[in-house]
Amino acid sequence: MGKIKNELAEKGKTQIDESQVFERVSSIIESRKIRAGSFANREITLMYWEIGQYVNSVVLDGSRAAYGKQIVSTLSTQLQSKYGKTFDLQNLRRMMRFAERFSDFEIVSTLSTQLSWSHFVEVLPQKTDEARLFYAKEAAELNFGIQALRREIARKAYERREIANTRSSESAPLPFNVFKDPYMLDVLGLKDNFAEADLEKAILAELESFLLEFGNGFSFVARQKRMTVGGDDFYLDLLFYHRDLRRLVAVELKIGKFKLSYKGQMELYLKWLDRYERRENENAPIGIILCPTASREQVELLELNKSGIAVAEYWTAMPPKAEFERKIREILVEARERLARRNLLTSTDVQREIEYFYEIKDEEDD
Repeated sequence: MGKIKNELAEKGKTQIDESQVFERVSSIIESRKIRAGSFANREITLMYWEIGQYVNSVVLDGSRAAYGKQIVSTLSTQLQSKYGKTFDLQNLRRMMRFAERFSDFEIVSTLSTQLSWSHFVEVLPQKTDEARLFYAKEAAELNFGIQALRREIARKAYERREIANTRSSESAPLPFNVFKDPYMLDVLGLKDNFAEADLEKAILAELESFLLEFGNGFSFVARQKRMTVGGDDFYLDLLFYHRDLRRLVAVELKIGKFKLSYKGQMELYLKWLDRYERRENENAPIGIILCPTASREQVELLELNKSGIAVAEYWTAMPPKAEFERKIREILVEARERLARRNLLTSTDVQREIEYFYEIKDEEDD
């Protein structure tokens, strides 16, 4: 006991680093403030959902009759008088749409731990449940701020993923929800008449931006991966690994229109990777060929998806908004029609799948 007392006495004489104490206490405060803020944001979001759900199910009982709208207007006036402008008519109607378009409370409860009310407001105008959930989950997984989320929506990330999905099928090794078509590589700052080497260098220089556009779950493995086959050397432009799929992903970059010979080239790369690079418990490698232009009909007839190969266009310049939306819509309509011709969708299914390209008119001014 005496020895312990002596040790404590010696420690008591040790000079305390006051700046270190301040830094530590400050870090505790900041950490707790962030957690308190996150908790408050979550509770606010859930409160808005609960209000919207109650008004939809009890006050309006699913009706949009004039008397129902009057009740909502009166309710808004009363709430503003007691709680402030947060409950103005526009925001109250947003709460109602929020509960209607995100009807599963469990999903809302989970997402609200990472997303703010403002995030949900941004995705509400999306036409389908699938599109809304895609953007909400992507924002949560990638920790998107509001500006980043708006950028993804403006760049039609969901629609471009759906275009790529039309090339695959349940029986093909090429997975759904991994690739996009086209890819927007305007962030690379490429000038006219660039070479394949320039494209590769630009991607590596802006790797973070490229991976963000390419999709969640990818990690960089190698550039110019050498493969020796029968005494000849071949070089794969880029090699990635997808954590969720547990697959190597080979990427070939082209600066001209898609050619039929690219199929054989990628098949060779994938077979080599499968034999020499694939590790235990990994799935078979898949590949993607990126071209500035590609005949989607040719790609479909080649049935590349059965070989685990995707072909996608890339655009190095972002068109004006209206032109961009028109082009993406046309591409998806064409893709869905090809799918319908293969008897995988009816014409009604095609129309339903592309409806989300049309703007939703909010009821705020009704």
